[in-house]
Amino acid sequence: MAGIHLLDIEAAINWWRRRSPSPDGINACAEVRALAKVYALMVYERREEQDEDAMPAEALMAWLDWYATTPDAPCIAICSTSQGDEVCKGCGRSFDEVQHWPRMTPAEKRATWRRITLQGTAWRFNRYAERAAPTPAEPPPRD
Repeated sequence: MAGIHLLDIEAAINWWRRRSPSPDGINACAEVRALAKVYALMVYERREEQDEDAMPAEALMAWLDWYATTPDAPCIAICSTSQGDEVCKGCGRSFDEVQHWPRMTPAEKRATWRRITLQGTAWRFNRYAERAAPTPAEPPPRD
């Protein structure tokens, strides 16, 4: 199975801290505490990834809640794998990743996202970055 990267766990912790701030500045919500235990062990053991199958249930559920708020597929609707390329020029995924995306686990998807983001060579990161940008919120109605 795929591993969940340390930075994804950190992002989930920060998301939960914003979502459920500490009422007294000391005690964190249950989701932050569950993720923090995993994060602390990873830092202590100098591991970059946590096996998703070995992750405690509470931490995995908290991570999956954060994951549900992230973009699913890196596709920008310019797919060169359909034209025979082994790696898509638009999103940076391999042909197999594009084909198997619906069956990939969240950790496998995040690993793919991490790789293509670090590479930064796909058009979604340069030539067509506006297609990858989140859609702006609709402006409030005028009176």
